[in-house]
Amino acid sequence: MKWSPAWTRHRRSARPPGALPTSFGCLSALTAVVVLLLFARGSERSVTAQPAHPAPRTAPIAHRAPHPAILPRSAWLDGTARRSQPPPRYDDKVVAVFIHHTDSPNDYDCADSPRIIRALYSGQTGGRHWDDIGYNFLVDRCGTIYEGRAGGVDRAVTGAHTQGFNHRSAGIAALGTFTSGATVPRAMTDSIAALAAWKLGPSDTDPRARVRLVSTSGLSRYKSGVTATFPTVAGHNDGYPTTCPGAALTATLPTIRAKAALLQGRIR
Repeated sequence: MKWSPAWTRHRRSARPPGALPTSFGCLSALTAVVVLLLFARGSERSVTAQPAHPAPRTAPIAHRAPHPAILPRSAWLDGTARRSQPPPRYDDKVVAVFIHHTDSPNDYDCADSPRIIRALYSGQTGGRHWDDIGYNFLVDRCGTIYEGRAGGVDRAVTGAHTQGFNHRSAGIAALGTFTSGATVPRAMTDSIAALAAWKLGPSDTDPRARVRLVSTSGLSRYKSGVTATFPTVAGHNDGYPTTCPGAALTATLPTIRAKAALLQGRIR
């Protein structure tokens, strides 16, 4: 089969940039204009078209707060630890925080905080024969946070701080006595809020919400097996008949809840 000279010449000729395909030459003028418009619109769509199947929306991220600075047990425990420390117990998550005061003097120097915590530990493990200090965390008047009960600050360690409601909760103790008329240091409440926000973050629990917990002891305010509803950040006296954490510290709980929620990125 032979190629025609005209075809050969057409194959070798260079097409100017932007020129239409040569097949347009056999169309009528009106048809060519229509094809030209369709060609241009098709070219535009090829640039701006969206995917036929857009990517799925990302799942919401839990409201997690920054990890506050926490001093380890070694900062206060010194050489007073029990020789046979039982292994820690754990829950699946933390959905509530109970606030306490330690009923100790308020006029301490913050450098003495480790000594005060050691005395609390000795009283609870010695005099009361507990297996460890009951509080998960302790906060001094300068806002320094200490790890309390053993097991890991980032885990849901079962404490011994609120009779009947130690499961799925964390106990935070303020070093001092905060009964009516006492001054609660701003540094202390700020650190309590930061700690509460961080501990409640993994369960995506709003510090301003209310939570349902099941009582495990009739010595609490509720019979064993009863489901009780608490503020997510509650006082010790919400779950147990006591004056702890004192009227002055109790009065700061709404502010603590609001600050904790803000640290979690909640804006309403």
